[in-house]
Amino acid sequence: MKKNTKLYEIAAALLAPGKGILAADESDGTAGKRLDMVHLPNKPENRQDFREILFTASDTEKYLSGVIMYDSSIRNFTDDGTPFPDVLTVKGIVPGIKVDTGTRELDNFKGEVVTQGLDNLTERFAEYYDLGARFAKWRMVVNIDEDETPTEAVLKMNIAMMTRYAQLAQSAGIVPIVEPEVIHAGDHSLQKAEMVTTKVLQMLFQSLIENKVDLAGLILKSSMVLAGSTNSEQTSPEEVANATLRTFHMSVPHECAGIVFLSGGQTPERSTQNLNAIAKMGSQPWPITFSFSRAIEEPVLKAWDGKLENTEKAKGVLLEVSKNNSLASLGKL
Repeated sequence: MKKNTKLYEIAAALLAPGKGILAADESDGTAGKRLDMVHLPNKPENRQDFREILFTASDTEKYLSGVIMYDSSIRNFTDDGTPFPDVLTVKGIVPGIKVDTGTRELDNFKGEVVTQGLDNLTERFAEYYDLGARFAKWRMVVNIDEDETPTEAVLKMNIAMMTRYAQLAQSAGIVPIVEPEVIHAGDHSLQKAEMVTTKVLQMLFQSLIENKVDLAGLILKSSMVLAGSTNSEQTSPEEVANATLRTFHMSVPHECAGIVFLSGGQTPERSTQNLNAIAKMGSQPWPITFSFSRAIEEPVLKAWDGKLENTEKAKGVLLEVSKNNSLASLGKL
């Protein structure tokens, strides 16, 4: 396998100790749901205003190594005309891009979905690279119920597509983040979540290895392993830490560049507490940190409240939340 040391350098920068990745990659539709929380209509200028707060806040480079953007935001500019990727690069933050185009329901597979986005991906990668992106993200969705979901057939389909994405990313000089999200919503037990997550990760890495994806230039974005949101026995941070690390040791090759966590429907506070508990378990074979979206953005959005006069306040909250997650990633919160 031909090695691309530049990929290793990018991955190492993204996984720097005490830093994490801001997942500001909501689709324009999802961004609209966020804006609705502060009673703003889903207009391009409102999305731009909120993203500009996230990308221009001072000193965030102390705690953030990368930012994942959406197609519209990687093409967007600040009010003074600076492209968003350039704003991040100047701060020493690596620009990234979400390249999947969302999920669709599968006929004959109730409750399961398949991720779209391979069409023209080679050409899109070339364009995104020119726009400044140096890493990318592709998400697959794994729902759990007490019957047969997830089915092996759908897992294989999604993993095949995720593997092809990773191949294309590395060929373009872009570090792939693979995100098999095991959905937190549901009443499944901690044990069921651990079993499913372990199976998904083992199948994924087997596929990546068989198809000669360079694991040293790839980052896993994983769910934390915890009971479903409506399960009567909610898991403590210590239980989450033990189950999650047990899963990783059963599933993730040591060659993988590192692991970042999604917050996955948890509250911002719970995401940070669980991250801190995992870090307190000590050194692992891989760097482990955060790649949160809602867990970082929601407090910032509430502080901003869609009002110009709250801009600096919102930037201050972003810095504070990023710092807290930085400390949690080191087990020092």
